[in-house]
Parts: sequence; C-alpha cells; structure tokens
Amino acid sequence: MKYRQLGKTGLDISVVGIGTWQYGGEWGKDFTQYEVDAILNKARETGINFIDTAECYGDHLSESLIGDYLNRSNRDDWIVATKFGHHFHGNFDRTRHWNASDVLDQLDASLKSLKTDYIDLYQAHSCTDEEFSNDELWTMLDKQIQAGKIRHLGISLRSNEESYQTDQASKVNVGAIQVVYNRLDRKPEENIFPSSQKQNLGVLARVPLASGYLSGKYKPGSIFSSDDVRSKHDSKETAHLLKQVEEIRKHEVPQDVEMATWALAWVLKHQAVTAVIPGCKTPEQVELNARAAELADHNHPQNVNL
Repeated sequence: MKYRQLGKTGLDISVVGIGTWQYGGEWGKDFTQYEVDAILNKARETGINFIDTAECYGDHLSESLIGDYLNRSNRDDWIVATKFGHHFHGNFDRTRHWNASDVLDQLDASLKSLKTDYIDLYQAHSCTDEEFSNDELWTMLDKQIQAGKIRHLGISLRSNEESYQTDQASKVNVGAIQVVYNRLDRKPEENIFPSSQKQNLGVLARVPLASGYLSGKYKPGSIFSSDDVRSKHDSKETAHLLKQVEEIRKHEVPQDVEMATWALAWVLKHQAVTAVIPGCKTPEQVELNARAAELADHNHPQNVNL
C-alpha cells in the first residue's frame, strides 16, 4: 500500500480507501455485520486505513455497521470520513437538512453510530451553492473542531460542472474535497483540480469505477435488477457507457491487469488526486482494489512513507 498526505489536513491516508454506500442497502444487497467485518479486516491486512461513509447510507446504517467494527478494533488505526446534509427515508428517498442546529444533531448521531469520540473528516454532502453559503453553519462546525468532535472539514461536491465551492474551500476551513472522477468522467481536470492544487486541498476521487461500469464485470447489454440503484440510470446512457467501457478494455487496459485495478490506478496517476474510494462487496474485491496501489505513480508529489 502507498500513502499520501490529504492536502493541508496533514492526514496520511492510503491511496485506496473503502467506500461504503453499499452497506446502506441500495445496491441490491443487505450486509450483515459479519460481512462488513470481513471486508474491513481484509482492508486492514492490505494496509488500507481510510473509510468513507455518510449519514444517509441508510439511516446511519452504514455508519452503525462500521461503528460496531471500530468498537472492536483500534480506532486510531483508521481515518474515518462521514458526511452531513441529508436524512434517509428508504427507497432511494432523502430529505435535505442544512441549518446549523440540524447539522449539529446529525454530527452527534454520526458520532453515536460510529461509536467514536471524533470524526477525522466531516464533509458537506452534495450541497447546493446556496446551502454552502451559510456562515452560521461553518461557524458551528469550527466550534466542533475546537471541541474535538471533528478533526478536519471537507466538501463532497454535488457537481463536476463548476468550481465555486472548491474555490471557496479555504475560506470556510475546508482541507479536502471529494469529487466524481474516473476514466469516463474527466470534468474535474478543467477547473476543480487546478483550484484544489492551488489551495493544497486533498482530493478524494469517488465513483472511480463509474458505478461499477469500469469494474470489468459488465458487458454491452447488461441489465441491472430493480433493487440496484443503477437500474434508475437512463437505459440509453447505460448502453452508451457499456460500449465505451468495451472500447477502453480493448485499447487501454493491459491484458495481464484486471480492469478494476487498472481503472483505480488510472485515477491515482493524476497529480491532484490523493486517494480513490471504491465501493466493495467482498474481501476479494478489497484485495483487487488494493492492487491499484502497486500501479500508482511512484513519483506522485503527495506520496509519503509510513
């Protein structure tokens, strides 16, 4: 495993993390504690130390599964990121909650679910620019840093289309951003990455496998079940993506490398990116994802030795 410093936060995180949206039950599978334990044990074995979750992956369900594991582990071995701004109501339905008192309640609920006294990275979760521009919210969050409940603040960007929130990040004491970035979506290269580099922001690349399309498991014509979030995607867009993936597989992926491993390493080679956070459903997938660290750029400016 390789480690990089997450921008100005100073956190040394593994270049491959664990994304945990799937634990909330919206990806066609309900996870048991045993299964989550096995995934996180494998992550620890491979040197992964970064877990990314959210309050609305289920109603704090993903956090609770992780928290039960952390409660039986050495909490200080892990860098834990979670998010705020929503409440989960089931069946892909969420409501938005952004005033300072609501977010403080969410923070306390996340700490309770995660069974921890502090969150390493607390991220605004897909907020609009209007929701972001709230001095009362950021003042409250700074007070929580002073109280020791939060170590660092982040923004999980809603859109790749413009960089307003990234440009304003340092003004609200944010040290890291999370953005959708993968071989099929390179939009952040235009404005978001240059702004991040200028401010020394850590960059977490979410959806690095393009919602599984770059995993290598799906061929043109694949159909997703109704309880899988990908079934909600536009069918023509899905067909187009799967065709793109097939071309990438033929012309860009070396024959002796798994496509998922290649796709993660592709993301990690960008100078702005600190880490990727793929979701994974099995210990075997964790191991496959972790191999991307071997293909990552040895000369990346953020690499650190632990």
